[in-house]
Amino acid sequence: LDRSTRDVELGLEYGTPTMNLAGQSLKFEKGQWVSEAGSFTGDRKELQRLQRRNLVLEEENNLLRLKVDVLLDMLSETTAESHLLEKELEELKQQSQRRK
Repeated sequence: LDRSTRDVELGLEYGTPTMNLAGQSLKFEKGQWVSEAGSFTGDRKELQRLQRRNLVLEEENNLLRLKVDVLLDMLSETTAESHLLEKELEELKQQSQRRK
């Protein structure tokens, strides 16, 4: 038997993994779970509400990422300034000790 026939006859052909979640049938294709066409049995309004909620959450997530980036920039700037001030303070201490 060739490989394809052997796989089918001996049960080595597993097929596409599928699952049913909250009334929606999903299958795993090319590394992602995708909805099978026409499998959504929920209310269309509920689907639209979920899509709007998803969009709002994505926008909020983008805003939070931006805020984290700004805060990291501010922290970097403050740390650099702190190091410069510490260095300047040490130099002033050394000058003060030399004068004594």
